[in-house]
Amino acid sequence: MPLNRRDFVTRSAVTAAGAALAGGVSAAAASPAAAAGADQRGAQDRKKAKKEAFTVMGTTDLHGRVLNWDYFTDAVYADKAHNDVGLAKISTLANQVREEKGWDRTLLIDAGDIIQGTQLTYYYARVDPIATDADTAPEHPMALAMNLMGYDAAALGNHEFNYGIPTLRAFEEQLEFPLLGANALYAKNEKPAFKPYIIKELHLGHGRPLKVGILGLTNPGIAIWDKANVAGKMVFPGIVEMAKKYVPRMKAAGADIVVVSAHSGIDEATTYGDQLPWPEDASGEMAATVAGIDAVLVGHTHKEVAQRLIVNKETGKTVVLSEPLCWGQRLTCFDFEVEFDQGGWKLVTLTSRVLNSNTVAEDPEIVDAMSGQHKKVVEYVNQVIGTCKSELSISEAPFKDTPIIDLIGRVQADTVRAALATTAYASLPVLAQAAPFNRTALIPAGEVKLRDAAGLYIYENTLEARVLTGAQIKDYLEFSAKYFAQLAPGAPVDVATLTNQQATPDYNYDSVYGVSYDIDISQPVGSRIVNLSYEGTPVDPAAQFVLAVNNYRANGGGNFPHVAAAKVVWADSNEIRNTMIAWVKAKGVIDPADFASVSWRLVRAGTPVF
Repeated sequence: MPLNRRDFVTRSAVTAAGAALAGGVSAAAASPAAAAGADQRGAQDRKKAKKEAFTVMGTTDLHGRVLNWDYFTDAVYADKAHNDVGLAKISTLANQVREEKGWDRTLLIDAGDIIQGTQLTYYYARVDPIATDADTAPEHPMALAMNLMGYDAAALGNHEFNYGIPTLRAFEEQLEFPLLGANALYAKNEKPAFKPYIIKELHLGHGRPLKVGILGLTNPGIAIWDKANVAGKMVFPGIVEMAKKYVPRMKAAGADIVVVSAHSGIDEATTYGDQLPWPEDASGEMAATVAGIDAVLVGHTHKEVAQRLIVNKETGKTVVLSEPLCWGQRLTCFDFEVEFDQGGWKLVTLTSRVLNSNTVAEDPEIVDAMSGQHKKVVEYVNQVIGTCKSELSISEAPFKDTPIIDLIGRVQADTVRAALATTAYASLPVLAQAAPFNRTALIPAGEVKLRDAAGLYIYENTLEARVLTGAQIKDYLEFSAKYFAQLAPGAPVDVATLTNQQATPDYNYDSVYGVSYDIDISQPVGSRIVNLSYEGTPVDPAAQFVLAVNNYRANGGGNFPHVAAAKVVWADSNEIRNTMIAWVKAKGVIDPADFASVSWRLVRAGTPVF
């Protein structure tokens, strides 16, 4: 079995120490003739530059994937493109690169969003949490796998904060490498809450080690998306601004090469609008405006970018950016060629590429280490929580009102209505926001298992209730309707291009349960919502409604109008997923007749599209 990086580092240190003892003679005690010979060879080396190669490997947005397994379907992961997922696959790829390049000529880093995204990581955050007494806490599966793989560093992602700072700190304590976040600061004094950067030494010969600086930057949007967990505790200033502060410090500390691991896309639109003064996806701006950066491992946007070249405006030098596809589907390799000349290291060439994890088998060391935890979670997700009278699929939810989305709305509305029953807001109509998070979600007819409900609501969102007027609800729906392409009456309809307009992801397309309306896609954005009514009566713009809404949206995620500033009348700390599971358990039977109706539809000049 090939050495993992942890074994390699340990054994190399022992071997080096043993060799020094066995030699019995230090460089200072060598013979005058030997010393003269060394001086002569050194002079020759200085006259002729020496080129060497090394590789920095990178992952991002792993979101709790260790094995090539889908806990929502309880089966081997599968998609139409035949991708594979998980660190066990990445480990095999990384070890292949190490064998090719030399184990002492590689580094492995990550760009964040590690501990949220699957039932595996949810289990060790909520069911058997790591944030307990250190002597009894289980080992986090991502820490276990990444330690075995020998990661050198990882940047913080925004989803690292989903379970609260204590869980994040417990995860950090289990790691054998640092979590980096130069722009994650304590709110009370704006000092770093995490290590901003590290400098790794690679011994390539020729006089002195090559020093590789790794700077970690996370997303300013954390202040909005996880406001409940970080407000008053941490602040997250701009990516570009903090890179300008720390890259010169890294250079002053001796970094020959600077690699930034940034949980920030290259140049996508900011989803939180102007609620923060810093952009969400600033890796491209950083590469163009911050001098001294050689490479950027990009994260956050779940895209595959093998190589993107950006010329720095100050230096004229080209910066290489790469984003490997999320979930361990790809591994980025930054391939460096450097030369040692006149006592220093200089960059000669730099390129990047991505390797596909579906080309290799899982690393048996990672699979074996995960077996116990995997078995526990499989048993957990296969609990039967109820039955369903008919199959509910989400496949058409992006363009049709479907019962499975109505189910989310009904659960949220019921929960908020019960919570407000004894308050001054009990008489207000309750509406509910929902989005098609997972296009493969399915609740089968017959037995319903916990994983079926979990697969429908894949995020750790919690539920809030906010008061909006009828006019504000209409504005909210108008904003959401930008998701659809504009199509004239009679024009052909292609569902593949109908949705996700203006770079709007599925999770930022909301329908609202409890009101009825048409979306006229023949009209421009902002003038599409027609026939908006509540219980058969046109909605009064001045009327008040309670909107059941997830905390991501309530805190400004997606930049929907009005909701972030609206009055909060109730909030819950329990995940909506768990609320749904409890609702199904209490009902025993899911009957679509109890909640499903066609309350919204796409039209063109009054004619339904479907």
